[in-house]
Amino acid sequence: MNSYEYLLDLALILLSTKVLGLLTRRVCMPQVVGALLAGLILGPACLGVLKGTEFIHQVSEIGVIVLMFCAGLETDIQELKRTGKASFIIAFLGVLVPLAGGFGIAWIFNRPGMIESTATASIMLQNIFIGVILTATSVSITVETLKEMGKLNTKAGNAILGAAIIDDILGIIALTIITSLADSSVNVWMVFAKILGFFVFVGVGGYLIHTLFQKWVKGYERDLRRFVIIAFVICLIFSYCAEKFFGVADITGAFFAGLIITNTTHTNYIERRFGILSYILLSPVFFASIGIQVELPKMDAMILLFAVLLVIVAVLTKVVGCGLGAKLCHYSNQDALRIGMGMVSRGEVALIVASKGNAVGLMSPSLLGPVVVVVVITTIISPVLLKMTFHSKKTSEEYMENGHARAVERDYENAHSMKDTARYVGDKK
Repeated sequence: MNSYEYLLDLALILLSTKVLGLLTRRVCMPQVVGALLAGLILGPACLGVLKGTEFIHQVSEIGVIVLMFCAGLETDIQELKRTGKASFIIAFLGVLVPLAGGFGIAWIFNRPGMIESTATASIMLQNIFIGVILTATSVSITVETLKEMGKLNTKAGNAILGAAIIDDILGIIALTIITSLADSSVNVWMVFAKILGFFVFVGVGGYLIHTLFQKWVKGYERDLRRFVIIAFVICLIFSYCAEKFFGVADITGAFFAGLIITNTTHTNYIERRFGILSYILLSPVFFASIGIQVELPKMDAMILLFAVLLVIVAVLTKVVGCGLGAKLCHYSNQDALRIGMGMVSRGEVALIVASKGNAVGLMSPSLLGPVVVVVVITTIISPVLLKMTFHSKKTSEEYMENGHARAVERDYENAHSMKDTARYVGDKK
């Protein structure tokens, strides 16, 4: 007998995320915070109305893929190239400082008489692994917040995107090295080869697809809807190949797919269609699913103290590490703070890293509770802190010109699309 519970789950998610999103906007917070709270309240951590079903998981996965694909579509490639070196420095310090901070706090608590560990790996490897967990960054939360504020395609926004992609690669390398020390079946050099192969795949495949896509668009402009479908196919293929063949996150593949298609004819048309799909279904399910995944285990006083200090370390190390990297690259104090705040969120990435470490004996199950607390708090406060850094009269004036230029471009694209549609209907008649 077929079960239709997923329809009710979907209705509850869409309604609750919208209602709480509007409430959070009324108190000058990003709507994404409301969506996260909706999943947290309805999930196992609070009311237990919703559970993390396979359907919700798969829809949320498509949601984050589309979200990062749209981020790629909206990214200014020239600005991204200019911030390439800076993004690497920001990402490197944004990994190094949290790694050191996580190791330090674990070294203090992870010992007999403080927190009893049942992990099979050595204490040193366990402590390093806590640092590896803190290196993770969930850029999808930041992307949605920046899009909501209209600040994604800014100097700070591009730096965050570039640093987050590099952060993902560095995180994979760090995770692979530490797990290879605990599990001899993991080959570090093979991981490096796969990462290199991914960038070769993106470079060669991206050039061919961009060239063919551009020529095809110019030849068949009467019905623009077909290009949205082709763009989605490219997005899904790149996401699949990144995860399946190269061991890189699927959202990284989706982001590069967006970069490939951006600057082609009718990019704004494609972006708007994906924006509608994301707004009405995919994004609410994705952000709610993060809250639904949260299950707070029982924790004693020492574990709670460790959790509180771990949250503080998690926030400060990302802000200090990424902010210091931005300052070394001559960003203003305000932009450096924005970049640091934008990299704070750990999201589902930290949970995935923690679960992999738990599977190979790098982390005691008793430490999973503090990691969950870090994920919940950093995910909720990151968009709030990020909006605070952009909330000023000076900031509004600083980006008004860019915003006006994008508005003019959208108006032109709308007019051009309407003209194409009218011509197409006329030809049909």
